[in-house]
Amino acid sequence: MKEVLYGVEKVGRILTGHRPTGPRHLGHLVGTLNTWARLQDEYDCFFLVADLHVLTTDYTHPQRIRENILAVLLDWLGAGLDPERSTFVLQSAVPEHAELSVLLAMLVTVARAARNPTYKEQVRELGLSPSVGLLAYPVLQAADILVYKADAVPVGQDQLPHLEITREIARAFNRLYGTTFPEPQPILSAVPRLAGTDGRTMHTSYGNTIPLSADPEEIERKVLAMVTDPARVHPSDRGHPEVCLAFAYHHAFNAGAVAAVEERCRRGEIGCVPCKRGLAQVLAERLQPFRRAREEWQGREGELWELLHVGSRRARALARATLAEVRTKMGLVSWERRD
Repeated sequence: MKEVLYGVEKVGRILTGHRPTGPRHLGHLVGTLNTWARLQDEYDCFFLVADLHVLTTDYTHPQRIRENILAVLLDWLGAGLDPERSTFVLQSAVPEHAELSVLLAMLVTVARAARNPTYKEQVRELGLSPSVGLLAYPVLQAADILVYKADAVPVGQDQLPHLEITREIARAFNRLYGTTFPEPQPILSAVPRLAGTDGRTMHTSYGNTIPLSADPEEIERKVLAMVTDPARVHPSDRGHPEVCLAFAYHHAFNAGAVAAVEERCRRGEIGCVPCKRGLAQVLAERLQPFRRAREEWQGREGELWELLHVGSRRARALARATLAEVRTKMGLVSWERRD
């Protein structure tokens, strides 16, 4: 159903977000932020700073969360996410997320939660002794989405299992208690995942990312360290761009010059080092808005928190209405404390 928000007709509502684990990097820009910025013109977008989710894997370092929340906000602003057109929400500032998660958890078996491939992957790769909170991560994620009755969620292929759990929960609730939640549809990213600078999966803990806040010197240093064509010994050797990591980055950020770069590489007209220096220059220009956002917001921490406060207040009004409906349908007494 269409509605008019911020003076623009919207085709539906989206809930998506990031865990505040530190500054965003190029993988976030390609994988999510470019899409989110575009979707603001079509959907009523709720962008969630998912601080509760951080605790599922890193509850021993709470001192990092506050600083990382601000880092995420700065990168969102640099990417063009606009709090005048969308709603920025701090997850822990809307306690209805946690309450709905508890209620929805009643509808999910332990076996179903344990089959989630992302849960298994995190336990294996991070070497975790899994907590109940980590096992219930998909249920909290479902609550994040359903508490606002979101119609759609932008996801990559690897995130579809999480969304399917949300859809299963919505169906189960609607079947037991009457139609309440939409089954959110995926908005699939058509952009392939970008590998890290060492060729592995891009992950901050691997040290193979380029932060969106990186200065030109850091960008050049990381680009020059990229794995390129292992068969090229001399700069004049014919290259194979299809196996070159730097060429994949050209595809993602230098589309207008890709054909020329490929032709020169295959003919041996450009060596790997000058090719990577050119890429570093392109990336430095592309990331200038993120450096500028940090300069503009320097010393304005209070205003950043106010952005979250205003958005979270609007979000909580919607979340309260959903929780009142859910509590009534599940047989719980709905009441408001009056001081």
